Amino acid sequence: MPEIQRRRAVTVNIGGIRVGSDSPVVVQSMTNTDTADVESSVQQIAALARAGSEMVRVTVNNDEAAKAVPAIVEELAKKGWSTPIIGDFHYNGHLLLRKYPETAKALAKYRINPGNVSIGRKDDDNFRTMVEVAVEHQKPVRIGVNWGSLDQALLTKMMDENSKSSTPLPARDVMMEAMVVSALDNAAAAERYGLRRDQIILSAKVSGVRDLIDVYTELAKRCDYALHLGLTEAGMGMKGVVASAAGLAPLLLSGIGDTIRVSLTPTPGGDRSEEVRCGQQILQSLGIRSFMPQVTSCPGCGRTTSTYFQELAERIQGYLVASMSEWKKQYPGVEELKLAVMGCIVNGPGESKHANIGISLPGTFEEPKAPVYVDGKLFTTLKGDRIVEEFQVILDEYVEKRYGRVLIEV
Repeated sequence: MPEIQRRRAVTVNIGGIRVGSDSPVVVQSMTNTDTADVESSVQQIAALARAGSEMVRVTVNNDEAAKAVPAIVEELAKKGWSTPIIGDFHYNGHLLLRKYPETAKALAKYRINPGNVSIGRKDDDNFRTMVEVAVEHQKPVRIGVNWGSLDQALLTKMMDENSKSSTPLPARDVMMEAMVVSALDNAAAAERYGLRRDQIILSAKVSGVRDLIDVYTELAKRCDYALHLGLTEAGMGMKGVVASAAGLAPLLLSGIGDTIRVSLTPTPGGDRSEEVRCGQQILQSLGIRSFMPQVTSCPGCGRTTSTYFQELAERIQGYLVASMSEWKKQYPGVEELKLAVMGCIVNGPGESKHANIGISLPGTFEEPKAPVYVDGKLFTTLKGDRIVEEFQVILDEYVEKRYGRVLIEV
């Protein structure tokens, strides 16, 4: 697979994780617990980290939330988690960061939305205060412009100038340009107030796929700051997954993007970690990073009236998810493993030969046997009602043999 040429960006250190340029694209997420509830927040952060979130953002919106942050970081450390915690500030961040210096110190990064800290309405004192706190504690900052809370003074000025032009642009194009200008102007202001370029990450969040691609393509041309990608409100279920993949893929393939978040709306009581797995899968599908062994399986057709191959694929996928937390510790490189679970003879043997381990289950009216291929060669043929269990044993043995650490006796 051809290597993607990453856009050259200034490298930022966030709680020990390097972001930018040749560093791996980082997957991050955000809690939806009440930050003031330390126990619930710690549990969700740990679950997100366990799923693979390399940074986790928490809302810091009031005194109770601000006071809880150091306790959250401390409890996570006790449980063995060093995941960088990012503080999400709007409206009153300048007050909270000054009032609670231990919170300012405990956070690995601050996220500031310029449109919600008085930029464009009166002055930039609040923004400046937050930047000065970041400088004091040597913390990086994400300047996160959002089209739902864009600097209205800037947007009005640009709209007025556009209307007087002899060749006015569509309002949508002016909005996209205002997003870029706002991000760059605020980054320049942050540098004037003491932040280094290697302490700044920019984002320009929108909720439309084409808008996302256009605004980040332009932003990437005009700066070398590290960039955080993501739709600001991706949506729920399939819509959110598809929209995020459609928006992020063209940018990532162009080498644009240093951190990503898939902002899925979870179902009531749903698994917040789903957005982490979705972000990982986007990166892995594009060949940018590997997180989890991949299972290739066919969609089924009239040749596969039995659901047995679907059940096997689902069980194997679930087994991989359940096993990875331990496998990553014991078997370096196992995330590169490729499996194939196919439903009939048409593509089954061929696809199975291209995987590390593949099984071709019998389709309708085919002989009731399932050939298993290992590294492209026929390994065995399974029959009977214990195919799943026997295939799982083959998988375990392969993982241990190929990825197990070789111990050298001294």
